[in-house]
Amino acid sequence: MIRPVVDQMGRCVAVPQRPQRIVSLVPSQTELLLDLGAPVVGRTKFCVHPADHVTAIPVVGGTKQYRFDTIASLQPDLIIGNKEENEREGIEQLAARYPVWMSDIASLDDALRMIRAVGDLVAQPGRATALADEIARDFATLSPSAGVRSRVAYLIWKAPMMVAGQGTFIHEVLTWAGWANAFGDLPRYPEITPDELTAARPDHIFLSSEPYPFGEKHRVEFQTLCPAASVHLVDGELFSWYGSRLRHAVAYLRALRTTLAANHD
Repeated sequence: MIRPVVDQMGRCVAVPQRPQRIVSLVPSQTELLLDLGAPVVGRTKFCVHPADHVTAIPVVGGTKQYRFDTIASLQPDLIIGNKEENEREGIEQLAARYPVWMSDIASLDDALRMIRAVGDLVAQPGRATALADEIARDFATLSPSAGVRSRVAYLIWKAPMMVAGQGTFIHEVLTWAGWANAFGDLPRYPEITPDELTAARPDHIFLSSEPYPFGEKHRVEFQTLCPAASVHLVDGELFSWYGSRLRHAVAYLRALRTTLAANHD
């Protein structure tokens, strides 16, 4: 049976009552689907969790470029993507042949709605609702510091230098954790110069593990650039993955806050 559903972009999509061959184009949503026991038959090369499941699933390309012939050979009855992570042209090409359900995530509420919606799509509403409720309870326990908050510059790319700005899920997570985004007045993922980073006078600089693989040599470089700031390598998955990995985010954020406080003292 086919039923109409409205995705997070407001598109009406005709999907099977119980999809049997799902292709996921978003790493965090692939992990969610597999955690819900959904039949995922195709994934991107960046879909690496859960590690003990994904290795057996065929790769259909990246999040931007797809192997359309591979996708066709998999005969998907549902494709799941995301407005930000997937490019419009490729999605439109796929949507001409297959049901494509799209998420659009900028806030924790968006993420929780997505989890519940995906659970409904794959006939696992109870498991998905329990997961979303667990994540919501965890985030509700975070207590942002009162008064002036530490200013954080969150780097996602090296050359050009790019940071997370307002309207991003990363900005949302920073806010929940009680930090002020040093570039929260700029939209999306703006490019900045070293001088602009210095002028922003962040208390902390977070160098994300993805999409750019920042390492220790970069931490030293940024520490030299902003000697008054503390510079930290952070787990990008726990700041930007908005599926079931959010179960681990709050514990990580608490530990990171403790580390920053100890360094400040």
